[in-house]
Amino acid sequence: MSRYALLLAPSANRVYADQAARMSQAELAAFAPVLSSDLAEIETASIGGVEYLTFAASLSESDVSYLSNMSSAYALFERADDLLRPLAMTPLARYDSDLITIPKYAGKTNEQFTKLVLNLTLLASASAGRMLGGGLTVLDPLCGRGTTLNQALMYGYDGIGVEIDGKDVEAYKLFLQTWLKRKRLKHTAELVPVRRQGRRAARRLEITMAPSKDDHKAGAVQKVTVLNADTTQLDGLIKGKVADVLVADLPYGVAHGSYDDEGGISRRPLDLLERAVPQWLPLLRPGGAIGLSWNTKVAKRALAEDILLASGLEIVEHLPLEHRVDQGIDRDVLVARKSS
Repeated sequence: MSRYALLLAPSANRVYADQAARMSQAELAAFAPVLSSDLAEIETASIGGVEYLTFAASLSESDVSYLSNMSSAYALFERADDLLRPLAMTPLARYDSDLITIPKYAGKTNEQFTKLVLNLTLLASASAGRMLGGGLTVLDPLCGRGTTLNQALMYGYDGIGVEIDGKDVEAYKLFLQTWLKRKRLKHTAELVPVRRQGRRAARRLEITMAPSKDDHKAGAVQKVTVLNADTTQLDGLIKGKVADVLVADLPYGVAHGSYDDEGGISRRPLDLLERAVPQWLPLLRPGGAIGLSWNTKVAKRALAEDILLASGLEIVEHLPLEHRVDQGIDRDVLVARKSS
């Protein structure tokens, strides 16, 4: 086995940056199923006064391609005695990074964390081996202003979102259209009403896009669909078995809301999960996985696991990922898999 050192990417969020090294160990371990080499001796080390994630493996070119997509990856080196030999990284990046970094708004989830949860969910699913090939579909049933959907686009995937707040859907449409026009990328975008049993039940935003004119001309387009609807009432609005993975940031019980509750917005994540999981599961393909993040100060992990287990899902074990966000939020990640 060779020794490697992964330089961690800086984070604009100081609190998250302070915990990134520990979380990157869990993320690296989750890549094991798609690598041709075993991983060993995963730990953090200071090299030249800089913190690295270090590990032992025998990485192939394909393995390096997979690890290039770690949320915290900045540069990868093979260690030779006291020297570091840089390895060429090839992350999935179909579009410019400002698709992810430009949007700034209250309640936005950290971009690195969004990528981490998506990675963990993909790697736990039956589609893990297709991660580098594109063509997958990511569902975010609590999509807000589209951070997860934009990361799916960066990976070359399609995205489906559900968001109850019409202003968030309109803000996402405005941002993505403006961004696409500024990049001079061919696209279409429309926001149309959706009817169910003859009545208006939702609005649907549909955007098609491609990273180049040649791709668009050849029909190699990506599609983003966002439903302005209640995520606990999706019957008849989205056809079944459309998504390979489902990723959601549950309401934190502080500012994030989830669904209509007797004329208001509920901020109780477990209540939402109980009502929503029966709506979400039919949308997942066999072997699909669900990745959830939430505030452990308002919802215990064991109770969230019970809800998923009762729905027939298998909990996927990973190294601890609970971390502090601020004084009122300690965030954790839970991944579960649907049977094949």
